[in-house]
Amino acid sequence: MADRDSFEEFVAGRYAALVRSAYLLVGNRADAEDLVQTALSKVVPVWQRIEEDPERYVRTVLVRESVNRWRRRRWREVNVAVVPDRAEPLALDTAVTDRLALRQALGQLPPRQRAVVVLRIYEDLTIAEVAAILNCSEGTVKSQTHDALARLRSVSTSAFLVDGCDLDGTRR
Repeated sequence: MADRDSFEEFVAGRYAALVRSAYLLVGNRADAEDLVQTALSKVVPVWQRIEEDPERYVRTVLVRESVNRWRRRRWREVNVAVVPDRAEPLALDTAVTDRLALRQALGQLPPRQRAVVVLRIYEDLTIAEVAAILNCSEGTVKSQTHDALARLRSVSTSAFLVDGCDLDGTRR
């Protein structure tokens, strides 16, 4: 019963943060919630074993499930020669347009680079922590971060801010 209580306490305390991270990984609120639910359902059977450090384990499952979902879904994508007409965009304030531009730019990154950017920049994890979550070397995290940031800069000219930082990590 204590295991169940600790799991429920973890979910109650961290659910919103996990959904935010998942949203940045998949770019859609409904898919983000589904991703978190899938990750949590995979964690339940091993909760006793990971109870000491559940955050890292759950984030690892979250990122891996995100990559797996992308692999399963990418074959369904269909490219079209002509984009359908769209309505004129609504006038949005700068903060909203920056968030939308960031989300669109993140969506253009491969899943692994997107995961590195979300964990490293948005979640403010260290290189070692990201390497542990992604089960790769610290050098891979550094190169993936570098490549992802270069790609994000090339995709958009607007200055992205994440928690008061540019994507290169400098505070504003």
